[in-house]
Amino acid sequence: MDGRDSGIDETQAAARLAELAAEIEAHSRAYYQDDAPAISDAEFDALVAENKALEARFPHLVRADSPSSRVGAAAASGFGKIRHARPMLSLDNGFSAEDAFEFEARVRRFLNLPAEAPLAFTAEAKIDGLSLSIRYEGGKLANAATRGDGAVGEDVTANARTIADIPQTLPADAPEILEVRGEVYMSWEAFAALNEVQQQAGGKIFANPRNAAAGSLRQIDSSVTARRPLRFYAHGWGEISAPLGDTQYDSMLQLQTWGFPVSDTLVRAQGMAEVLEAYNALQQARPTLGYDIDGLVSKVDSLALQERLGQVARHPRWALAHKFPAERALTELAAIDIQVGRTGALTPVARLRPVNVGGVVVTNATLHNEDEIRRKDIRVGDTVEVQRAGDVIPQILGWTGDEAQHLARAEYAFPDHCPQCGSLAVREEGEAVRRCTGGLICPAQQYERFRHFVSRRAVDIDGLGGKSIEEFIELGWLRTPADIFRLHRHAEELKAREGWKEKSVQNLLDSIEARRNIGLDRLLFGLGIRHVGEVTARDLARATHNWPNLEALLEKLVAHAPEPALGETEEKHWKRVAADRAALVGVGGVGPEVASALADFWSEPHNRDLVHDLLSEVNPAEVRLETRESPVSGKTMVFTGTLESMGRDEAKARAEALGAKVSGSVSAKTDILVAGADAGSKRAKAEALGVQVISEADWLAILNHP
Repeated sequence: MDGRDSGIDETQAAARLAELAAEIEAHSRAYYQDDAPAISDAEFDALVAENKALEARFPHLVRADSPSSRVGAAAASGFGKIRHARPMLSLDNGFSAEDAFEFEARVRRFLNLPAEAPLAFTAEAKIDGLSLSIRYEGGKLANAATRGDGAVGEDVTANARTIADIPQTLPADAPEILEVRGEVYMSWEAFAALNEVQQQAGGKIFANPRNAAAGSLRQIDSSVTARRPLRFYAHGWGEISAPLGDTQYDSMLQLQTWGFPVSDTLVRAQGMAEVLEAYNALQQARPTLGYDIDGLVSKVDSLALQERLGQVARHPRWALAHKFPAERALTELAAIDIQVGRTGALTPVARLRPVNVGGVVVTNATLHNEDEIRRKDIRVGDTVEVQRAGDVIPQILGWTGDEAQHLARAEYAFPDHCPQCGSLAVREEGEAVRRCTGGLICPAQQYERFRHFVSRRAVDIDGLGGKSIEEFIELGWLRTPADIFRLHRHAEELKAREGWKEKSVQNLLDSIEARRNIGLDRLLFGLGIRHVGEVTARDLARATHNWPNLEALLEKLVAHAPEPALGETEEKHWKRVAADRAALVGVGGVGPEVASALADFWSEPHNRDLVHDLLSEVNPAEVRLETRESPVSGKTMVFTGTLESMGRDEAKARAEALGAKVSGSVSAKTDILVAGADAGSKRAKAEALGVQVISEADWLAILNHP
C-alpha cells in the first residue's frame, strides 16, 4: 500500500503507519547498528517518503514512535554511550531539480527573502560512510562518537585515535571546545585490498566500502581498527566555544587549516542553479573519485541565516541532500535461485555474470517475487539491466537485446514446493509472496519457529533462549519440537559445554518437564500455523476442547477439496472452498483465510508427522471456557487506552469469562468500547459508529456485578 494513494482511508493509514514505523526501525537498526543493510538506500528513502506523505495527509495519526522524529538508530550495546552536546541530525532528501528549487523556495519563504535577493550555498559531495563526531577540549582529542540515534552515540574514541586523518591535538588558535563532524569512509582501492586480506584469512568479506568502514570503526578491539585503511572527511561541527567564521564555506576552510581533511569538491554557489551545475559536474566525476558518494549536499552559506532557519524534528531547514539516481549496467542472467527466509517466504535471487556497477562488483540481484519475474518476463540467459543505488542487493530493471533470442528461452517456472524441505509452498490470495508450509521441519525456518514455540505466550519454556536454540540446532539435538522434550538425553554432554553448569542444565530440564501438560491453545499457537494467532488458537481450542476433536476437524478441512464446478475459474473455485472450510470450522473469528491455512498445514505429511511425534512427548490439556451470565454476555467488546486497575491481557480474559467476545478493532459489529486513559482514534471511531462507550469505572462495576 502506498500512502500517497488517494484512495487510502483513515483506518488503512493508521495500520500502514504502524507497519512503516516497525519496518523503518528494523532497517535503521540493520544499517546503523549492524552495518548490514537489507534493502537499498532508494528503497529505504521510498519508505521514509511514504511515511512522510501519510503523516502530512493524516497529521492526527502521527505516532509517538514515528520515524519522522528519529535519526539513525540507538547506540549498540557493545560500546559505551556518549550524549551529543548538540544533536546529530540527518538531512532532508531531494531527488530532482524540482526538489532542489523547492528547497531554495522554502528557505526564501521562511526568511521572507524576495526572489531577486542573493542567496549563497555551499555544495560538496555526500560521502557514503559512517557519521562521526570528534570532540576536542583544550586542543586535545577528548572523545569521539557515532551518530547513534542523533542524541546518544557509541563511544569509539580509541578507534578514532587510530585514523591518520584525525588530528590528536589542535593549534593554539583553535576554540577551547570544538566538535568536528564528518564521515569515516574507505577508498575503493583500500576496500578491495581489505577484502583480499579477509578472504585469505578466512574472515568476513564486506559487501561494499561503507559496510567495511562502519564495521572497522565499530570494533571492540581498537588494534583491529588500526589495521584497517580508514579515512575521514570533515563536513561540519557541533558544539563550539567560539565561532569558526561567518559562513559555512569560510568555517570549513578554517577547519582545514587546523588539519582536518575537507572535501576537495567543496564550492560556494550563488543560487540553486549553480548548485545544480556542481551536482551535474560531480555526477560526471563520480567514477574517478576513488570513493563512494551518493549525492551532493547543499547548505545555506550564511551562518546567521542558518541560525534563523533552525531545524525541524529530524533535519535542519538550511541543508538538503541531493541524491544521485541509481547506477545501472548490463550483464547476463546466469541463473535464478530460490532463498527461503526464516518466515518461510520464497524469494527469487538472480545470479549474474559479475559486472561493475558504480565501483561495486555485483553478482546477485533481488527479483522480489514470482509476479515481478512474470511482469518483467525475465528468463535465464537474458541480457538484463541492473540498477544499484548504494545497496547490498541491487535490482534488475528488465531484459534487453534480441527479442527472438529472448522468446526462444524458457519462461521461468516458480517452484510450488520448498527447495529446502520439499514441503508445499502456497501463495495466499492477495499476497505476492509464496511461503513454505513446512514450518518447524524446514531447516530455513527452524530457528525462528523454535523461538516462537518456546516463547512466553506459546509453550513458555523458561531458559531456552535464542542462543541456546541456535546451539542445539547446530549440534543436531533439535530438529522438531518433540526434540525439546528429549533434551534430557543430552544432559551430560550439555554440562560439559562452555557456559553450561549442572545447575543451569537442571533448571532448563525442569522447565521443559513442567510444560509437558501445556494447554491445547498454547500448543496450537506454538506450532506457528500462518494466521493462527494467540486469540484464534484459543478460540479453536475452546471450540474443540481436546486434541482428538481438533485433529478430526483438521482432517475434515483437508478432505474438503471438491473439483471445480463447470465453468468455474480456479480463483472462484478456491474462494468457494475456503468459504466452505470456514463454515466447517464454525468458530467466530475463523474465516476463509484461517481455515485454508489450517488445511494447508495439515495436508502436508511432514507437519502431521511432526505433530504426532510431539504428542508422543506432551499431553495437551483440555481447554474449556467457564463463563457466567453478565451484562456483557454474547457482546463484542474492545479495550482502548490505558487501564489503571489491570493490564490489557487481564481485562480481555475477564471479559471472556463473562461471556463476551473481545476484538482488537472497532467496527459496526462492536457492542461496547471500554475507554481507558488517553483513548484515541478507536474512541472517535466508536462514537462515530454509535457504539456504546464506557469508562474504566463502568467496566469495574460490570466485573463486580453479582
